[in-house]
Amino acid sequence: MEYKKWWGAIGIVVLLLLFDQAIKIWIKTHFQLYESVEITPWFYLYFTENPGMAFGIELGGKLFLSIFRIVAVGFIGYYLYLLVKKNYQFGFIACISLIMAGAMGNIFDSVFYGVLFDHSYGQVATFLPEGGGYAGWLHGKVVDMFYFPLIKTTLPDWLPVWGGDEFIFFRPIFNLADSAICVGVFLVLIFYRHTFARSLSEEETFSRKKKLS
Repeated sequence: MEYKKWWGAIGIVVLLLLFDQAIKIWIKTHFQLYESVEITPWFYLYFTENPGMAFGIELGGKLFLSIFRIVAVGFIGYYLYLLVKKNYQFGFIACISLIMAGAMGNIFDSVFYGVLFDHSYGQVATFLPEGGGYAGWLHGKVVDMFYFPLIKTTLPDWLPVWGGDEFIFFRPIFNLADSAICVGVFLVLIFYRHTFARSLSEEETFSRKKKLS
């Protein structure tokens, strides 16, 4: 049973990474920065590059973020290894696999894209350009493309401060990796809170015993 869970976890991570990178590479090599295509009135492909974290959030310097992502994936990978080894239910393992795959997808952009592509300002980026990429190792930007402006309206004039302003819900632009992280976290919080708490408690107990031995 354990080997099936191993292959299941690996399969989720690999498939998500492949799809995530395929979409990002296609966007990067077919769109100029900030170019968009309307699929439906509430769904656009809108090419942006995110120098920070998920959904365009920026925190600290680029090198710090890249190293932080790598360290975080290392911890998640080890945690996933322990879950499979201890034969936790596959649903929970799948959720953690989604989170790991999403984190790895954005790490790939941060580590390699600055070297593999030239910039996308006013042009479609070239893969492996002769003059070199737009940044060094660990300084690449994460490619985002999914934009869902589900509600577009103008706020009423009588509203204080924001009256008459345009209101859009949902503004963030994100990618498949971001979605995998959010879905994984959401499912853990909804269905596996107790399992997650138990796994952390077991690890804490194990660590204490190891220190005492």
